[in-house]
Amino acid sequence: MSEWVTAATLAFMEHLLPPTEELALLDRELAGLDLRRSQLLRRRAWLVSVLQTPGPLTVGPPTPSFPPPAGHTSAPFAAPGRPAAPAVRTRGAQNVLLTLGGLLLTVAAIAFTLVSWGHMGIGGRSAVLSTVTVAALAAPAVLLRRGLSSTAESLAALGAVLMVLDAYALHEVALPRTGGLGFAATASAVLAVLWAAYGLVLGGLRLPLPAAVLGAQLPLLLWAWAERADALVFAGALLATAALDCVIALRGKGVAVRVAACSGLWVTGGAGLLVALMESLSADAPADAVLPGALLLAGSAIALSGARRAPAGVAVAGGLVAGLAAVAAVSGVLVAGVSGGWVVPVYLLCGGALPVAVRAPLGRPAGQGLVWASGAVTAGSVLFSLPPVAVSLAGPVGQLDRVWAGAPRDGVRGALGATELPWSEMAAAPVVLLLVAAVLAAAYRWWEGVLRWAGPVLSPGPAARGVVGATAPVLGWAGLAVLPAALDASYAVAVSVQLVLVAGVFAVAVGGLRRGMTGVALTASVCGAAGAVGVALLSLGTEPATYAVFGALLVVFVAAAVAWDAPVAAASRPDRVPVTVQAVAACAAVACAVVLAGACGASLGLAAHRAAPVILAVPAVTVLLGARLKGRAVALPVELAGGAAALPAVGLAMGDMPFLAMVLALCAVLAAGTALRPERRPVAGYLATALFVAAAWVRLSASGVSSPEAYTLPVTVPALVIGVLRRRRDPAASSWTAYGAGLTATLVPSLVAAWADPHWLRPLLLGTAALVITLLGARWRLQSLLVLGGAVLALDALHELAPYVVQVVGTLPRWVAPALAGALLLAVGATYEKRLRDARRLRDALGRMR
Repeated sequence: MSEWVTAATLAFMEHLLPPTEELALLDRELAGLDLRRSQLLRRRAWLVSVLQTPGPLTVGPPTPSFPPPAGHTSAPFAAPGRPAAPAVRTRGAQNVLLTLGGLLLTVAAIAFTLVSWGHMGIGGRSAVLSTVTVAALAAPAVLLRRGLSSTAESLAALGAVLMVLDAYALHEVALPRTGGLGFAATASAVLAVLWAAYGLVLGGLRLPLPAAVLGAQLPLLLWAWAERADALVFAGALLATAALDCVIALRGKGVAVRVAACSGLWVTGGAGLLVALMESLSADAPADAVLPGALLLAGSAIALSGARRAPAGVAVAGGLVAGLAAVAAVSGVLVAGVSGGWVVPVYLLCGGALPVAVRAPLGRPAGQGLVWASGAVTAGSVLFSLPPVAVSLAGPVGQLDRVWAGAPRDGVRGALGATELPWSEMAAAPVVLLLVAAVLAAAYRWWEGVLRWAGPVLSPGPAARGVVGATAPVLGWAGLAVLPAALDASYAVAVSVQLVLVAGVFAVAVGGLRRGMTGVALTASVCGAAGAVGVALLSLGTEPATYAVFGALLVVFVAAAVAWDAPVAAASRPDRVPVTVQAVAACAAVACAVVLAGACGASLGLAAHRAAPVILAVPAVTVLLGARLKGRAVALPVELAGGAAALPAVGLAMGDMPFLAMVLALCAVLAAGTALRPERRPVAGYLATALFVAAAWVRLSASGVSSPEAYTLPVTVPALVIGVLRRRRDPAASSWTAYGAGLTATLVPSLVAAWADPHWLRPLLLGTAALVITLLGARWRLQSLLVLGGAVLALDALHELAPYVVQVVGTLPRWVAPALAGALLLAVGATYEKRLRDARRLRDALGRMR
């Protein structure tokens, strides 16, 4: 019918429709046909899948059907669109059922053997177990031919369990007097062979061969246990089992067999190597370490043989294990009977010789494992050598308690407070650190040659060379730093060595920066800074050492800062590291100068407050240097360090008020001198003003002045007049510039005096003046008047109300204060957004003021 309608439509179009409409109609017809064809193909695919899948048929299609195009009727078998219910996967359900059935049968067999065994005679026992075992082992052959592999696997597993029970029954009935461990060893070997033969005969089963591999892990170990063998025999049994696992892993067929063999290899091989290593470490003579070393070498050979044909990741791990075992074997013989302090260098040398084996035809992954093994031995040696380095770095802190108490009688170890440590066990630490540093430095120097020699085994990233170069100076400095303590040198020798070491490390840093080696320069600079702190603290023991060390450090830091500022260094620095290190060196030089100035005051016998002007010589020099270094990056750090150097001087002068006033006045002079430079004027000018005012008030306080207004008002009135004239000439000028200094000159001292005044007149007058100033600031929209007046008014009111507040609080219950605080927090939290808007409006209002 549909074909007749289509033919009639085409005939009608041939006689009546124009070409454009006819073309559009044809396109619609073709689109409808394509859509219908797609629907029919989907239905056909679903029907094919239903017929190929065993189980009950479902009615609906898996995908909704599409409506037919206009002018066509649906086929009679096109079901309405609805999602199909997911069919149960029969294979998964079958596996679950078979697994549960096999487990239940296994439990039943075990219960029968252990519980019901005694109720039957010897014939019945043998007949039952033999019949069931033979049936369970024979059935899989029939089931495999019929394609029931899952059922066959379940019965094969049951048969394997029954064979173990048969062995147990055989021992209990026929051989009850045989040793249990020996019989278990023999039975496990026999069962492993039988399972292997069974799995090879029935190649379709996946379980017997892995079971045979797991069973083969036990015979040698159980035999050694039965014979009560020593640890070396146990290690040999484990390594022999590991060798068998290695052969199976390389030549076995099937993923399950190889996984089982690899698992056994790692467990038995690792246990055997660990036992052999413990025996090697505990050997008292080289002869006693030969047999453990041979076992370790055998384990290394097993690991290498497996690594040659293993995948890349496993091969690298095998090479790592082989390398570590070989190092332990050779080193164990060499260090047997040697004192503990020199064991680590021997292991380090053997580990360092290990990369020579990368030239052997072992394959790239195994060679990489050997390189990793060498690196692991080296890292372990360095870690064992770090404790004395930590003692050498932290020990000088103890000199802070005995400044200029004299050189310790126990040499440098006494200065470090480490006379009780076992230095004989740590004597080899400098050797290890210096040896590793030398190797790393050589590798960094001849990097391309090392890569060419190693071939494809070494393929480091682009940052590897930088890491090697940056590590070498750290280890070299650590080895030389611990050398005086290891040699038990005298105090003077130790200080001299440490000072020379600091200078040498900074020279390395400067040289590295000039050659573009930023990593080397940075790590060397950090080591130099740490060494400088250590030797500086160490030198505090005696007066001559303090002057010598800090003077030398001053020269070293200045020279380093100048060297980093050289044109060659400037041309080679690609980042901010050189500038930062230069600034740190310059600041360290200023700190050394401060210590020298303080030491001069102490040597002259000056009191603390009288030594303060001596320290101010350092800020004076930095002010001159800042003007001389104008435009350089190091200028600002030097000036800031000089400004910070004035703080100790102020602190020392606190004990004498007149001297404190003089020190503050000198600091103000230095700040004023800095303010002569236009780029420093905004900050230094305000600082100089504040220091001058502070010096004046300290002086007045020292003179016993109780009415500061007599001195402040003559300054405030002219200052305010000048401010008014400034605002008339320049209405855009800030109120802080015009009136801030004049108002502060009177309000702040008066506020301080009012807080210490027990009478009421001064607080009243001050509060009135502050209220007037606040109102004038609000009226004329002047920020300085509003802020200063409001702050002084609030503090003055707080001072007056404080006694009454304390009295009221004392009479209230203790729970009132936390309750009020909680209520306040709740109120603020509930209206947080509004309070935030109010604060922003207040900030904007203050910002709009002059």
